[in-house]
Amino acid sequence: MKKLQGAHQRKPITPDLLMTPSDQGDVDLDMDFAADRGNWTGKLDFLLSCIGYCVGLGNVWRFPYRAYTNGGGAFLVPYFLMLAICGIPLFFLELSLGQFSSLGPLAVWKISPLFKGAGAAMLLIVGLVAIYYNMIIAYVLFYLFASLTSNLPWEHCGNWWNTDLCLEHRGSKDGNGALPLNLTGTVSPSEEYWSRYVLHIQGSQGIGSPGEIRWNLCLCLLLAWVIVFLCILKGVKSSGKVVYFTATFPYLILLMLLVRGVTLPGAWKGIQFYLTPQFHHLLSSKVWIEAALQIFYSLGVGFGGLLTFASYNTFHQNIYRDTFIVTLGNAITSILAGFAIFSVLGYMSQELGVPVDQVAKAGPGLAFVVYPQAMTMLPLSPFWSFLFFFMLLTLGLDSQFAFLETIVTAVTDEFPYYLRPKKAVFSGLICVAMYLMGLVLTTDGGMYWLVLLDDYSASFGLMVVVITTCLAVTRVYGIQRFCRDIHMMLGFKPGLYFRACWLFLSPATLLALLVYSIVKYQPSEYGSYRFPAWAELLGILMGLLSCLMIPAGMLVAVLREEGSLWEAL
Repeated sequence: MKKLQGAHQRKPITPDLLMTPSDQGDVDLDMDFAADRGNWTGKLDFLLSCIGYCVGLGNVWRFPYRAYTNGGGAFLVPYFLMLAICGIPLFFLELSLGQFSSLGPLAVWKISPLFKGAGAAMLLIVGLVAIYYNMIIAYVLFYLFASLTSNLPWEHCGNWWNTDLCLEHRGSKDGNGALPLNLTGTVSPSEEYWSRYVLHIQGSQGIGSPGEIRWNLCLCLLLAWVIVFLCILKGVKSSGKVVYFTATFPYLILLMLLVRGVTLPGAWKGIQFYLTPQFHHLLSSKVWIEAALQIFYSLGVGFGGLLTFASYNTFHQNIYRDTFIVTLGNAITSILAGFAIFSVLGYMSQELGVPVDQVAKAGPGLAFVVYPQAMTMLPLSPFWSFLFFFMLLTLGLDSQFAFLETIVTAVTDEFPYYLRPKKAVFSGLICVAMYLMGLVLTTDGGMYWLVLLDDYSASFGLMVVVITTCLAVTRVYGIQRFCRDIHMMLGFKPGLYFRACWLFLSPATLLALLVYSIVKYQPSEYGSYRFPAWAELLGILMGLLSCLMIPAGMLVAVLREEGSLWEAL
């Protein structure tokens, strides 16, 4: 065995995806086909990395909001149905593709060189997402440092960044509880701290004139990239150990926040508002689309992260079991996060004397305005604030590790003899380049650019990539051959459920999502700011560019072949 491995030390051997099991003869499948790529040092490294990748910021600030706006407890019906139709099958497909090939998102397309553009599109999407995702981590770091004080800086008005509209949103207690506040035309201290101090958005005239760089945000972004680089310095051997902390510790903090939340007075108001079933919502197509979108984005299918992680597995890793652990664990985490968030929002509702829907928001508004405001109402508010933002930091870093590892692995697999020996240097160069590209996000108007990237970088382009991948694997490479590959790895073939989803249900659902997103297209906005036409066009071109990678890849593949056009095809 040692002689055999030594003979192939210079050129890595990978299972030929174009061979059937009978073609491969008596090859020893236990052989480490990709010794020079590196592997996970333990099976738990892979599982925790996948959990950390999937369980991210969206579980905290997107799922709870989508649940209560789409029927409360009734939303769980389409949510778990879409998990079964799209989430689990596509998750398993991507893991299987990566594990069998031991290759990244570009090199894996030896299964059909005609579709290599889909891999390039994945890299473009994940690169754009990584740039703005680390900016969100920078915001989290900013708040984390700001929490290291005896009094939270967003607790009171009267600071230089506050305006005359600032009103400390605290209910005045009488014998019956909180007196309702008239919040019309007022702004909370936490909202002005976020918009006027952290973002300094008043220094920008819009996306076309972003203003000056905010040096405190610039340094936080630099720190975020340094942390990410140090954690992926040695590839999966280093990031695989970091996730033992970053993937598990958020659950401890979430549990602490949950216990604290449900013991607050008025918590039941928020939980009741969050989960009260409104089954008439199920008659609306919007609810089903929202459920599918939540599953699609929360599991991170199509970004290449799952494929990359699986490519570092041993050949017989039980990814079938891991698929169900990660996908169901992700869903349960989202539901638990909803309890933790809405119990606190119920407490705020009672304190302020206003309905829950007046304090509930989605996205960054929940993480950087509403929840920090809620922290100021609690005893030991800096402690709870620090815990909350530390949880967001660990949730965000796991996903960022996956994004960077995807890019580095894909490119080094394409040029293994040049880049693999210098993988650490290459990783550093990628981090530096992305940091420099992300500097526009640290300006006064950086939030406008972040919203544009968030709305368009991984929107319809990502759906096109996943549909193409699904059809290429099942129709071009062949569903029977793919099932035989899985049988070689796991000892059994996927059942009728997986085959039906891969062939029909998953692509059809994603196609419906794509059509729906185009038909119901709405221009981007941030608060009352409406993006100009040129910015909308830039965003649409950003999404189209990833789609155009696929036909461009086909053209390159055909031109590389010898003979006539028909022979090349």
